[in-house]
Amino acid sequence: MSRRRVREHIFTLLFQKEFAQPDEEQERIDLYFEQHSHIKEEDRNYILEELKGISVHMEKIDELLSHYTKGWKIERMSKVDLAILRVAVYEMYYRDDIPKSVAINEAIELAKKYSSDEAPAFINGVLGKISSSVEAVAYEE
Repeated sequence: MSRRRVREHIFTLLFQKEFAQPDEEQERIDLYFEQHSHIKEEDRNYILEELKGISVHMEKIDELLSHYTKGWKIERMSKVDLAILRVAVYEMYYRDDIPKSVAINEAIELAKKYSSDEAPAFINGVLGKISSSVEAVAYEE
């Protein structure tokens, strides 16, 4: 499966998490993979690793997003856009094997497919600010 398609699954599961109770998370993930039985075990493991990484770093990711989305509180942001941004920021700052430009481009493509007409520009702007900021380097740790 392509990295783009795998990223779509990560985005979808992260988006769904916004609407589920924490104690239902594993059940929700299991059901998702039952419904997508075509996903190979290798890809499934990668998806699960990425979700775990995003969850581990969620607080720092959200702090970074809050800082660079002045006027947009995380709670009021579109859940679709928030999930896309979280995946991208995780890839930009916690995955050495994914160039920042690729993470940004893939986020824009997800926004074009799943969000509003304004979302690609919004996501590009936020991620561009984060990518070029010296302050953001502190979040890489």
